[in-house]
Amino acid sequence: MKKVIIVDDEKSGRTLIKQYLEDYPKLVLVGEANNGVDAIKIINEFKPDLVFMDIQMPGLTGFDVLEHLEELPIIIFSTAYDKYALQAFNVHAVDYLLKPYTKERFRTAVGKLQDLSPKEIAPLANEHILLKNKYPERIIVEKGNKYVTLSVEDVYFIEAYGDYSKIHNKSETFLSNNGISVLENKLSPQRFLRIHRSTIVNISAVNEIARYGKSYMLILENKQQLKVSRSHADKIKALML
Repeated sequence: MKKVIIVDDEKSGRTLIKQYLEDYPKLVLVGEANNGVDAIKIINEFKPDLVFMDIQMPGLTGFDVLEHLEELPIIIFSTAYDKYALQAFNVHAVDYLLKPYTKERFRTAVGKLQDLSPKEIAPLANEHILLKNKYPERIIVEKGNKYVTLSVEDVYFIEAYGDYSKIHNKSETFLSNNGISVLENKLSPQRFLRIHRSTIVNISAVNEIARYGKSYMLILENKQQLKVSRSHADKIKALML
């Protein structure tokens, strides 16, 4: 018996897969999602064996979802776009169902899954470890009573907030459940710099650097000013030509 989750922003797409799954009693549907944010939460919660994944969805794409998974299930992509096929197989998807597809085509995809041995499945997890080492281009943040996605390019700075962190863009503030040190490890060091025990800055958001005692003051594009602690001043000095 294998646990299955369906991710598709179109109800008709989810319904079709559920209908086709009725012919496979050993494939048990444990959940479904209509967007990438919910997909990440439900996949990480239920740890399915197989996910039928749409690619083009609002907010996060199917590929974005993979970057946020704790464990990689077997993936069968289901999409109306053929342009992602090469990328799909680069992340070791078992199959690529191009909508609209027939029950016979669905049977072929599921047949590939049933033919996989544990030794063949193992490299998928190893590949996912490499995938997760790539720094995300979008992150999930809390806004009020909901979660939204935010491009890391739009992040101006991050500040510690107890055991949590506040993420600031040009004009808004979002809450992260992660501490600042966790976020520091998750974000690209080529873009984000720790300038204080309680502050990380996006270098591309810095407009000016002013002297501040024996250290520096960073003035961001939105006029926000951030102090650089003396212990981190050498990082700023290293960027100067």
